[in-house]
Amino acid sequence: MSLEVVVACALFAGVVAYAVLGGADFGSGFWDLTAGGSRRGAGMRTLIDRSIGPVWEANHVWLIYVLVMWWTAFPETFAAAMTTLYMPLVAALTGIVLRGAGFAFRKYAETLGQARLFGAVFAASSVVAPFFLGTVAGALASGRVPADGHGDPWSSWLAPTPLLIGAVAVGTGAFLAGTFLNAEAARSGSTALAERLRTRTLAVGAATGAAVFASLVPVARDAPALGAGLTVRAWPLMAASALGGVATLALLLRRRYGIARFTAVVAVAAVVAGWGLGQYPWLLVGETTIGEAAGARTTLQGLLVAVGVAAVVVGPALGYLFYLTQSSQWAGDHEH
Repeated sequence: MSLEVVVACALFAGVVAYAVLGGADFGSGFWDLTAGGSRRGAGMRTLIDRSIGPVWEANHVWLIYVLVMWWTAFPETFAAAMTTLYMPLVAALTGIVLRGAGFAFRKYAETLGQARLFGAVFAASSVVAPFFLGTVAGALASGRVPADGHGDPWSSWLAPTPLLIGAVAVGTGAFLAGTFLNAEAARSGSTALAERLRTRTLAVGAATGAAVFASLVPVARDAPALGAGLTVRAWPLMAASALGGVATLALLLRRRYGIARFTAVVAVAAVVAGWGLGQYPWLLVGETTIGEAAGARTTLQGLLVAVGVAAVVVGPALGYLFYLTQSSQWAGDHEH
């Protein structure tokens, strides 16, 4: 395996991590948005605050990682994407900023009206941000970003593949978040809330899974290179995603919430990895391959050293943070 492909794999590992961890984070906003009024949705919103409060900013480390790696290792393709897809990128980043502000300010609102306003900003932005990030991925995968940049700012993402991937990004995040919140509700003894979430997560999961595989047909027409890669090269990963999704639905039906979290992660991680493998060896489909886009060899080597250091320093810290939020002490502190 060449050096540039190793770096591209390290870059895409960050994409998968952000899709899973950041996706579940964004997905919590979907459940906040659909929780109901102030009284009916209070239990759901309290659960969301308790679940994502310690990690909602930490998950964005993966987005920073991806952008820095892409910019440093493959600078020309990064510039091409930024000058072509600036509209969905600005929309996504605006959503991320507003989401954070809404989530933080809701806790300190002086009136119920203010709390509702900030809560609505948080919830709506949690849907907007992953949708537009998905359209960026779809534009790259369908060959709508020219190698010299400055592509059409509208047609580059207002097309079937980008819009479908944007919708799938929202659905997979909601599915992940629903599965994780189910486990959290059951662990904290909120049986009624867990049952309510279970029914709705089953519906969202089934709809999202159907959308993922139904979209293969229009994607094959709109982005033939990606479609061929998904059905030929990446079919084992797509099959793993389907099996993971079905297993998650079955486990939710049996109320095995803890194990369902792992199969849900497999389902989402596999479909995102399938996109990467299906697109290989292109960074900009039909325009620039990984080898053609790579920067200087010394830069790539330095990046791999930085990735290794980050894995040693940041990885355990993030792991310990997630461990603490799943510990009995954490649950106990929030039950009193």
